[in-house]
Amino acid sequence: MNENLVILFSLFGGLAIFIFGMNMMSECLQKAAGDKMRKILSFLTKNPVMGVLAGALTTAVLQSSSATTVMTIGFVSAGLMNLPQAISVILGANIGTTMTAQIIAFKVTDYIYLFIALGFIVAFVSKREKIKNLGQTLFAFGLLFEGIEIMGSVMKPLAGSPVFINMIKSVSDIPVLGVLVGTLMTLVVQSSSATIAVLQNFATQPLPSTTDSVIGLTGAIPVLLGDNIGTTITALLASIGQSKDSKRTAIAHSVFNISGAFLFIWFIKPYASLIQSISPKGPEIDVISRQIANAHTGFNLTMTLIWLPFIPVLVKIVMWIIPDKKDNYVLSPGAFKYLDEKLINQPATALHLATKEMIRCGNKVNELLSGFCTIIDNDEKQLLPYIKEKTENIRELFRGINDYMSAIFSEGVITEEQAGKSTRILNISCDLGRMSDLCKEITELIHGNDGTIIISKEAKKDLRKSVKQIRDMYEFALQIIETGNEDDKVSKSLLEKRKDQVLDLDDKMRKSHIDRVGKKKCNANLTMRFNEIIHDIDRMGHCCVNLVDMATDEAGIGLLIDYGNDHENEGKSE
Repeated sequence: MNENLVILFSLFGGLAIFIFGMNMMSECLQKAAGDKMRKILSFLTKNPVMGVLAGALTTAVLQSSSATTVMTIGFVSAGLMNLPQAISVILGANIGTTMTAQIIAFKVTDYIYLFIALGFIVAFVSKREKIKNLGQTLFAFGLLFEGIEIMGSVMKPLAGSPVFINMIKSVSDIPVLGVLVGTLMTLVVQSSSATIAVLQNFATQPLPSTTDSVIGLTGAIPVLLGDNIGTTITALLASIGQSKDSKRTAIAHSVFNISGAFLFIWFIKPYASLIQSISPKGPEIDVISRQIANAHTGFNLTMTLIWLPFIPVLVKIVMWIIPDKKDNYVLSPGAFKYLDEKLINQPATALHLATKEMIRCGNKVNELLSGFCTIIDNDEKQLLPYIKEKTENIRELFRGINDYMSAIFSEGVITEEQAGKSTRILNISCDLGRMSDLCKEITELIHGNDGTIIISKEAKKDLRKSVKQIRDMYEFALQIIETGNEDDKVSKSLLEKRKDQVLDLDDKMRKSHIDRVGKKKCNANLTMRFNEIIHDIDRMGHCCVNLVDMATDEAGIGLLIDYGNDHENEGKSE
């Protein structure tokens, strides 16, 4: 095979192994710490400084700025995070992403196969999911460095090529060209960590018969600046089809990196000298990888410190780019408010959003119950179309939640704990949907063809009492689903007592109906219909008990993990 083709295939093969290892490591870390990272974002975004820390920590742990950025955009789109909070997280994510370059700068080539072997053994032998994830993380870590090692071995002959050296010299002499190269590299690879790893590896190759780097720090910094610009494309792509604030968050990410590149490009040599002075000393090829990592960290840290006091200004800039004018968009009744398909590969976040959407639907069922009670109280025929339309909208929403959960399963990155939570969400959604269907069914049973209530006044009075108890039970169940309860047994016991009260009342309703039929006060032909109504009310009571039972199992009380005060606005109509 042609030597150039061998070099090309080896280079891309090494890059592929690196990216695979990076993605695998990020995926395993998300399994292990995804939900904890989401909690951190929830608690540490109350002010800009804490938001920066949250973004940096989340990205450093997950080893993916893209994961943090996409997660943040999803939160903004769902209304769980405002724009200033999101921008502070994005600033922090840019700092956290430099951790990858710092890790790569360590000389761990002698331990690559140890990591791969140990990781494989742990993942293969262990039955516990957390330990298995740890093993897979070690295995992926080893693959990451194996990819770097392959790329390094391929780059050695390139570093000795006069043609290639002249090309690199051109890039080094023209910083704008270096920025362009770095941007294009990241656009193609879609990973700034991968392109920076390539840059670090290439920079460790010496010029012929010297210990000087083939590119040098002054040549590497412009490429580094371009890498930071290229990584903003991921955020911009993630914002497509999202809310205006989501797009603004992505643009803020772009403004941050582009403004930084524009500022630093004028001070490359002084900045290179500063980095060299604070980095380890020694032959250039031995220390330049660390220098590049430090330059990457220094760039993002400096720009964060510059922009942090001016987050309100950055908000105004992105608001100017994407203004609020002519936004007449209204969420349609059957549209989702929280579900974001771009977050399906991040199950911790996706499940949180699914829970939010489920609770939103649960509140819509409560609105339906309210309309249902109004019909019984006031015999308002005009509400009949409302009940039918509302039920259909709710059914469509629950169908969408089910499809969303199926998509999460299909990604194959869900943990056992998350699978348990997913089952609970699906089961609760099923009972919530059943409550909606029963409302519609009872409404149709109590009305004649002309829309008037056909049951007697006495029967309607009894029905009103029973339905009121059902609504109280449902609101209690919905509260437990959303916020939890400190005592499972108390919650279940209380609801069981209320269900028994409904059953007792239903028995009395049956007896009262028979008495009325005997006294010719009720139409005997309506007995079957009346019994069906009572049976449906009993089913409603069972649904309420099931809801509390599933929301308070051993997996934890309350499905909705607190996200600041975001659930305070739940239950309000859009």
